[in-house]
Amino acid sequence: MRTVIVSGASSGIGQATAERFARAGDHVVNLDVAPPSPGAPDGPREGGGEVHWREVDVADWDAVREEVDRVHAARGRLDVVVANAGISIRHGICELTEAEARRTLDVNLMGVLALWRHSVPHMLRRGEGVLLATASVNGSRGYPLYADYNASKAGVASLCQTFAVELSPLIRTACVAPGAVLTPMQRAEYTEAMLQEVNERIPARRHALPEEIAAMFHFLASPEAAFVSGQQFTVDGAETAGATTAFFPGPLKPLG
Repeated sequence: MRTVIVSGASSGIGQATAERFARAGDHVVNLDVAPPSPGAPDGPREGGGEVHWREVDVADWDAVREEVDRVHAARGRLDVVVANAGISIRHGICELTEAEARRTLDVNLMGVLALWRHSVPHMLRRGEGVLLATASVNGSRGYPLYADYNASKAGVASLCQTFAVELSPLIRTACVAPGAVLTPMQRAEYTEAMLQEVNERIPARRHALPEEIAAMFHFLASPEAAFVSGQQFTVDGAETAGATTAFFPGPLKPLG
């Protein structure tokens, strides 16, 4: 039974990823500020694995270190770490506040760095491990109304490359860059009309399901992906394969 940590696994992509590993027989620890959504309590899962929630803010480096050390001490091993916790706030550049930007970067970028950095010593002592993270297609393109979010995800891709080069051949890294995914976070920011407009821009004509992103994470942690490291994998229904037009709020006008 592998020991797996997934941050932000109380809903959305993280929850689907935690459940995917647990169904394969792994022991999964969910680090999240919020409790799991109803229907996903702590405990065993069909398939022999289990999921347990620990209240941790990934922006708190001391808390992350303490929990990673606690998991390793209890389990005696740390096999896979999925840094998934993330937030986004829909706002234009002129409405962006320092507090919002810093919180987005603290969770989305510094949170990945904290979780990976404190996991590495345990993996090095054992001589193996896999570090995974949730990036985004927005980290590789300009996309309006998410400047701080986009920058944070570009940073995740860079961390993936740097950790891979520095830690090979003992530790592998990879990140998954989803396009539009039908998560609670997405539903909270978009109306039904906006969701449909996004669907019309995607050649697959729909959002991804969280379980489809989880399947990619599970593959990247598997022996079949043993020669994969330092790479970003896009899962977006061909959204970024062609010259699609992003949703713009309208032409920019001079201030004042």
